[in-house]
Amino acid sequence: MADAVIPTGVLRNLADKLYEKRKNAALEVEGIVKQLAMAGDHEKISAVINLLTHEFTYSPQANHRKGGLIGLAAATVGLTSEAAQHLESGEWCGVSVEWRRAVMHLWSGEGCNVRLWSGEGRGVVFLRGAEGKGVWTRLVKPNTSKIAVNEALVHLNNICIKFSRLLVFPLSLLIYCFLIFNSDATLQQIVPPVLNSFSDQDSRVRYYACEALYNIAKVVRGDFIIFFNQIFDALCKLSADSDANVQSAAHLLDRLVKDIVTESDQFSIEEFIPLLRERMNVLNPYVRQFLVGWITVLDSVPDIDMLGFLPDFLDGLFNMLSDSSHEIRQQADSALSEFLQEIKNSPSVDYGRMAEILVQRAASPDEFTRLTAITWINEFVKLGGDQLVPYYADILGAILPCISDKEEKIRVVARETNEELRAIQAEPAEGFDVGAILSIARRQLSSEWEATRIEALHWISTLLNRHRAEVTAHLSVLIYLNEIFDTLLKALSDPSDEVVLLVIEVHACIAKDPQHFRQLVVFLVHNFRIDNSLLEKRGALIIRRLCVLLDAKRVYLELSTILEGESDLDFACIMVQALNLILLTSSELSELRDLLKQSLVNPAGKELFVSLYASWCHSPMAIISLCLLAQTYQHVSTVIQSLVEEDINVKFLVQLDKLIRLLETPTFAYLRLQLLEPGRYTWLLKALYGLLMLLPQQSAAFKILRTRLKTIPSYSFNGEQFKRTSSGNPYSLPTGSQFSEDGDLNSDMGTSHSGINFNSRLQQFEQMQHQHRMHVKAQVQLRNSSTSVSKEVQRPQEPHQLSPSSDGSRPSSRSSKKGPGQLQL
Repeated sequence: MADAVIPTGVLRNLADKLYEKRKNAALEVEGIVKQLAMAGDHEKISAVINLLTHEFTYSPQANHRKGGLIGLAAATVGLTSEAAQHLESGEWCGVSVEWRRAVMHLWSGEGCNVRLWSGEGRGVVFLRGAEGKGVWTRLVKPNTSKIAVNEALVHLNNICIKFSRLLVFPLSLLIYCFLIFNSDATLQQIVPPVLNSFSDQDSRVRYYACEALYNIAKVVRGDFIIFFNQIFDALCKLSADSDANVQSAAHLLDRLVKDIVTESDQFSIEEFIPLLRERMNVLNPYVRQFLVGWITVLDSVPDIDMLGFLPDFLDGLFNMLSDSSHEIRQQADSALSEFLQEIKNSPSVDYGRMAEILVQRAASPDEFTRLTAITWINEFVKLGGDQLVPYYADILGAILPCISDKEEKIRVVARETNEELRAIQAEPAEGFDVGAILSIARRQLSSEWEATRIEALHWISTLLNRHRAEVTAHLSVLIYLNEIFDTLLKALSDPSDEVVLLVIEVHACIAKDPQHFRQLVVFLVHNFRIDNSLLEKRGALIIRRLCVLLDAKRVYLELSTILEGESDLDFACIMVQALNLILLTSSELSELRDLLKQSLVNPAGKELFVSLYASWCHSPMAIISLCLLAQTYQHVSTVIQSLVEEDINVKFLVQLDKLIRLLETPTFAYLRLQLLEPGRYTWLLKALYGLLMLLPQQSAAFKILRTRLKTIPSYSFNGEQFKRTSSGNPYSLPTGSQFSEDGDLNSDMGTSHSGINFNSRLQQFEQMQHQHRMHVKAQVQLRNSSTSVSKEVQRPQEPHQLSPSSDGSRPSSRSSKKGPGQLQL
């Protein structure tokens, strides 16, 4: 049928290799289709379109495909001009789009006969349903306003519901809808073949496909929207075409489609967003420019809410910020800046979904992407309010690493955001997950960057101060799993003093509860035991700071209790020596020293002295220092005399050297002043001379102490008292009133003074030192046995020699080196 309508010469020219011949043939096709449309011969029109589609656009010959494309465009021009003529003369062309679609749907229904009536100046249509029943309805009069028409159609809808398929419509409306319906049906025949040609292997065919679709779109305008997704997908591919002419043609078509979309009220953003989201991950720079252009255009249309769908393509925009093309980065940044401004001005924004995207992008390796993401997060924290509460943990996880970023701008914004977030007073009832934030902060304690570790500790401290009940509930579980304490205690070895101090503050905050205090001290001693360098390098700082934050007496009593039962005697000795040195030198422990000075007159001082004595027994020099501090001079003299040969080794002499130097410090100023009254403090004098006798004469400590003792005035010596102090048993006291300790008159008989049983204390000290001596002998024997076995294996021909006796091991102990972890002055 189409062959009879279109002359053979026209068809031949339509497939010619020359563009001019194809163009002239297309003009003739336009004229033919226009005549058929005026005659209402839609059957022949469909035949012509089918001919152009199947015989030309789907032909294996490139020139045929080119002719088919230009022919379809010409047919569309011919059809639409006739339809437009009817539309311009119709009375009801302003009817709403919804009713047009409804009528088109009803028109295509089955089982309906149409009768057109036009009498008495009223235009009506009678549709007879399958039941054979009919209804006459007078709806509207000519020249009725558009509003009245829509109201009439509402009435018509009620009739449709009442009488099922017995439908009545205004005549002019049905004429309009008939033309629209047939126009859509025609487009359904024309547009798909053109879209199919966009993927043609011949670049000229792709070019003419762009030209054909451009002409079709220019004529049908808004009716073109039903194919928008397919056209957008085709344009997305053509924007990256290898042929520059095709790209140019695609750009022209793209601009026209944008114009049509911005002026159309039929564009569906909901149907378009899934397609856009799918394309946002494409890496081709031309496609990216194409996508950003469309996002910008659609966002500029007032009736299209692109902000509501921003979470669907936000990640793609951020991905473009790291593109190698400066132009693409600039376009993406411009689009993001516009959206951020809209967010600031919008009362309703879905912050949650976007926050998840921003958190991921804040960890991008690209500097510009990180800066943009952290800037958005900063604004979200200020604007998000309650919506962001469930996402605080994720946001914190993104902010903390950025605080140590190498780029200063990022660091500044991250710090500001961190302060804003920490200032928000959120409660667990509002969705604030204390456990999640605590976990994030704990994980960041392992960061290689000091600033990040510091802020993580600030967060843990903040959580403890604000939500102590919730945090300690989490800590109870974590302590059982050795997680939070392990992490914090590892941080005590941090090279940064500031980090260590903050870790101690967090520990102290946790340890305010009695059950956690005991656990803290146990964990701390355990760490000192397995890491001698921690005790040596950080021990003084840690103990001093804990004493400030948690009460020095409480800390020392707990440490003493733990060390009293310590099975590792070498560690116990080193730890006690460290604690003793801190006690004697730290300004933070001055109150504790003052309390010990009153051990003979104050019950609290006596309790502290007795408690420390039990663990201080691990080190002879620590006991001597403690007694000198507590002014129990008679007892310290006895302790010095109880020392045996094994006790006086190199380690002992090193510690004694430190003590002699400490006696010249302000801490022992009271003791030096007491030497002005040697008659009253004869036990002190005897103790100091005892220490002098233990020192090698050529040592600096010997010279220091001898010089000090030479300055003692001799005018106040009491020969009777001095004779008493020289007796063999210092605890065998004569009858009558006497001084049981220097300067303190006591009439009680026996070895107890102010409730302190010094005889029992001396036995306690001797028993502990005996354990240490046995431990040293066991180690020497084990070492000698290993050496002997090794020599026998190496020299089996030599006769077996007896291992040295325990007495022979004494020189070895004297030549031993300084133990690890000992603090230096």
